[in-house]
Amino acid sequence: MKEFIFSMLEGLADLGYFGIAIGLMIEMIPSEIVLGYGGYLVSLGRIGFAGAVAAGVIGGTLAQLFLYWLGYYGGRPILEKYGKYLLVNKKHLDLSEQWFGKYGTGVIFFARFIPVVRHAISIPAGVAKMPVWKFTVYTVAAMIPWTILFLILGIQLGSNWMHIKEAAQPYMIPLIIIFLMVIAVYLFAKSANKRKTA
Repeated sequence: MKEFIFSMLEGLADLGYFGIAIGLMIEMIPSEIVLGYGGYLVSLGRIGFAGAVAAGVIGGTLAQLFLYWLGYYGGRPILEKYGKYLLVNKKHLDLSEQWFGKYGTGVIFFARFIPVVRHAISIPAGVAKMPVWKFTVYTVAAMIPWTILFLILGIQLGSNWMHIKEAAQPYMIPLIIIFLMVIAVYLFAKSANKRKTA
């Protein structure tokens, strides 16, 4: 599997920034791996950091827009049938729908940092006919720090870029805690507002 990933990334590397964008768009390799390798290419001087950030944000956003439009036009039935080809299973879809229904459109930003739901959360947004401009804004806002984080880690790791997931763990836990705290504050404010209007 490692050999397959490496050969694919080497092929994408020949395309420079375009290769990073394509790697994120096709979703065959996890985004953190693609971006970690992108950071490695930056450390070698083969591409620039700013261009890599732009390519990562654009590619990641287009990938999520594809899932959004699938949800928008195809609905849940087509996703249950073909979701496995997009690495989205029924469990991911169920959880994403629950989160979207419970926390609203703002979850599109925060869920990008949470394992399991970050890839599938775009689907219920499309099914719910969330305004595409709002979906895009939240997605871009999340993709910027995500892209920068993994590019920097890839630069730091250098030739050890394949260990990007392990290197990212200390950063993921605080992000998850922050997300849960924001959700708790949101639910408290929502509950308090309901009591006022009751």
